[in-house]
Amino acid sequence: MTEKSVQLIANDCTGLPAVPSTVSDYLRASLSENSRRSYRSDLKQFISWGGTIPASPELVATYLAAHAGQLAVATLARRLVSIGKAHTAQGLQSPTGSEWVRATLRGIRRTHGSAQRQVAPAVKEDVLSMVAGLTGTKGIRDRALLLIGFAGAFRRSELVSLTVADLEKAQQGLILTLQRSKTDQAGHGRKVAIPYARGAVCPVVALQDWLTVAAITEGPIFRGVNRHGRVADTAVTPQAVAMVVKERAQAVGLDPAKYAGHSLRAGLVTSAAQLGVSSWKIRQQTGHKSDAMLARYIRDAGLFVSNAAGAVL
Repeated sequence: MTEKSVQLIANDCTGLPAVPSTVSDYLRASLSENSRRSYRSDLKQFISWGGTIPASPELVATYLAAHAGQLAVATLARRLVSIGKAHTAQGLQSPTGSEWVRATLRGIRRTHGSAQRQVAPAVKEDVLSMVAGLTGTKGIRDRALLLIGFAGAFRRSELVSLTVADLEKAQQGLILTLQRSKTDQAGHGRKVAIPYARGAVCPVVALQDWLTVAAITEGPIFRGVNRHGRVADTAVTPQAVAMVVKERAQAVGLDPAKYAGHSLRAGLVTSAAQLGVSSWKIRQQTGHKSDAMLARYIRDAGLFVSNAAGAVL
C-alpha cells in the first residue's frame, strides 16, 4: 500500500480503473512536475511518520498535531492536499475534509500563526552589487541569469525553462515568451518585455554576451557550466538558480540564508513599488492576477511612502 500510494501521487492516475494510455498521459499532464514532486514528498513524509492510505480523520488530525510548531501552517495545509489526493485517486473518501481535521488545522493556525517565511528581496542595488566584477564563462552566465531573473521578475522554474526560441528582439529591448508557468499550466503563454537599461548594467546586453560566449544558438538559454568552463547542453535546475543567488549574496556581504531564487522576483516588485510604479504595470511584468497576490511580494516597500506620521512630523 505504501509504494502504491506514492506512485499514485507520482502518476496522478494509476489508482483509477484501466484507461487508455493517452488518457493516462493527459491525466499526468494535468499537474506540473513540480506539483507531482511536492505531492510525492508530502506523502512519503506522512507514511514514514506512520500514516496509512486509507487514513482516518483521527489519524490525520494526530499527524497535524504532531507537526504543529515544527512545520509552517502552509506546509501542513499542502500536505493535507497530498493526503487527500492519495485517497481520491483510489476512489476513497478523503479524511481531510472532515470537521475533525479542519478544526485541528484552525487550532494550529490560531496557536502558531500562519505567517509564511519570506525570502529577502534582492532589490536593484543588491543585484547590481551581485553582478559586479563577474568574469569567466560561469560569471558571464551568472550575470545574465541574475539580471534577466530580476528584470523579468521570473520564478526560478520560468528562468530555467527559457529557450532561444522564446527570444524576440525589439527596438526597445527583448521580448521573452514564457510557454508555461505556475499560473499558466494550460500553456497559453505570456510575453515579458526586458528593456534596455538606462545605466551601464543592462540585462539585454548581459544575455547577449552570455549567448555569444557560450555559442548558444538553440535550446535552453541558461545551462550548467563545469569548473573547466565547459557549457552543458541541458538547462540548469531551479535549485542551481537558488544557489547562484545565495553564492552572490554571500560574496557581497549579505546573509545567504535570507536569499533564494525567489529573491529576484520579489526584488523587482519591491524596487518598482518603491519607485511608485502602478500595481497593474507591476502585475504586467510578474503575471500576477490580482493586487492581493501582488501585495505578498511588495514586502515593506510602501511603509514610508506617503507615510501618515511622516506628513505630520
